[in-house]
Amino acid sequence: MAGEIIDKIINNIKAVKNFLLSGGAGSGKTHSLMEVLKYIHSEYPLSNVACITYTNIAVDEIKERAPYKNIKAATIHDFLWKTIQNYQKDIKISLIELLQFEIKEKNSGIKYSGDKTIDENFFNSIEKIKYKDYRKIDEGIISHNDVLKLANHMYKKYDLLCEILIDKYEFILIDEYQDAEPQVIEIFLDFLPRITHKSNIIGFFGDAMQSIYDTGIGNLNEYIENGKVTEIIKEDNWRCSVEVINLINKIRIDGIIQEPKGDNAEIKGSIKFIYSNDELYIDIIKTKKYFDDWDFTNPKETKELYLTHNLIADKAGFGIVYSIYSKDEIIKQVHKIKKRLKEENRIAEINDLTFGEVLEKKIVNEARNFKRFIEENNLLFEYAKRLPFEELSKVYLDKEKLVGDNKDFLVKHLYKIQDLVFYYEQNDINNFIRNSNYKINSVEDKIKLKDLIEAINDFKNKSISEVIDFADENKLIIKDDLIKQFITENTYLYHRLKDIKYEEIINLYRFEQDFTPYSTQHGIKGAEFNNVFVILDNGKWNKYNFKYLFENTAGKESIIERTRKMFYVSCSRAKDNLIVYYNNPSNIVLDKAREWFGENNVIEI
Repeated sequence: MAGEIIDKIINNIKAVKNFLLSGGAGSGKTHSLMEVLKYIHSEYPLSNVACITYTNIAVDEIKERAPYKNIKAATIHDFLWKTIQNYQKDIKISLIELLQFEIKEKNSGIKYSGDKTIDENFFNSIEKIKYKDYRKIDEGIISHNDVLKLANHMYKKYDLLCEILIDKYEFILIDEYQDAEPQVIEIFLDFLPRITHKSNIIGFFGDAMQSIYDTGIGNLNEYIENGKVTEIIKEDNWRCSVEVINLINKIRIDGIIQEPKGDNAEIKGSIKFIYSNDELYIDIIKTKKYFDDWDFTNPKETKELYLTHNLIADKAGFGIVYSIYSKDEIIKQVHKIKKRLKEENRIAEINDLTFGEVLEKKIVNEARNFKRFIEENNLLFEYAKRLPFEELSKVYLDKEKLVGDNKDFLVKHLYKIQDLVFYYEQNDINNFIRNSNYKINSVEDKIKLKDLIEAINDFKNKSISEVIDFADENKLIIKDDLIKQFITENTYLYHRLKDIKYEEIINLYRFEQDFTPYSTQHGIKGAEFNNVFVILDNGKWNKYNFKYLFENTAGKESIIERTRKMFYVSCSRAKDNLIVYYNNPSNIVLDKAREWFGENNVIEI
């Protein structure tokens, strides 16, 4: 079957046709991608190939497995930026147009919150537009989402740019296509085909059922129907046991039915839907006999999946710092006030006022959450009231700046320190030295380093500010201009964080490095484990609802579809054994569970 799939792809390549390899979880799509790269390298050795994927980790894997000179692997953001970055005049013109679009119609361009007039002279003082992991439009710095909007606009506007891309890359292969934004797919399937006298081949690899990010295109059905893409379906499953495959085939409703392949075809495995009608602590549930052979201390073999970080943070030991980034009602109130003032063109009224003075103007109603928050955090509230309102309005607290790829400078700085802690724990002195600012020029330096490394043992008992200062004073990780600027511009956030035990950062780091049994259902896509425990709890996230999924609630189709995909991704991580827990299910939920899992596998505990 695997050979047949590659043959079908090769036939499309020979016919110069775009193709899509669709396959469920564990079908070996990445292996097929490697086989296609190998074929192209062999048969078209002079052709340039762009291999685009979603994460830097995936990029590194492709580079390692397909180290061919003419194959360029990159994330979609990096790839698109490299194709436009040299056309600075056109970039500036396009950026100005996008900034102006946003003023005329919300979400049609790029948002600008500064005070400069947006006209053709907006970027005159900027030598070069740069792409960073943060945005400062006034300084000509754009971020991730801006790059995608900018590239889409430029490829739509400039045919010559499309011609240049076609000439440069005879093949463009996109892995995990379902996670790519529609504006990215437009470039390859709508804008490039306008160049009728030239062509290249666009290949897509992925699974519409695993499109669990709201920003992703999800599927290419429109392009398949209009003939721009030929779909090739791969029905193998090389990962899961027979029981798990039978379950995930029932969860899918798109017609793809997987068959067990390889060694797992001989492994029956086990699936269970366990439930209770009383609230039980998860740690107590894990002591039940169904988990007797599971080792939750080995995160490489056993995983415990939750829908949100909020459900994990306390369990994993970073609940306090997570709460600061996700539940600060003071900053929410500040932004609500500023939004109202902007809408009413009254910003000038609060020039040079403190937050407390602005509150006295009663510009917006104080929400119940805000009142409860300041009652519980009165000292913090008194501190915030003394700060300039304008300073507070520039603070943006979001859990995405703590967990994930879009961390703020403070968290990145703490992770640099924690990297050293990790190297110390692994006795990896070479990497410790290489990644620190510490220099060894004498015997005394070596002796001092030994003392410093021993001091790291006590980091978890120190505060965040103490660790930052210790690392700086001893030239382990210095406070550079970026972190100093961040602290200066975010005094409120730093005030909240500085006295928290550094142990919270250690625990957060351990969670993100996959050293714990916990993971979110979003964060686990692409991984696999012998044993998977899925906890069905919506975590107060209204985009998902497991009750709606199991009861097939009328009028909730979009939430059901989103939840079905998440449930599919979670269950398909299990190689051998899967246990799903549901608290207080209705009879309708239990009926659906019996349909999917089997009568004998639905168990009350």
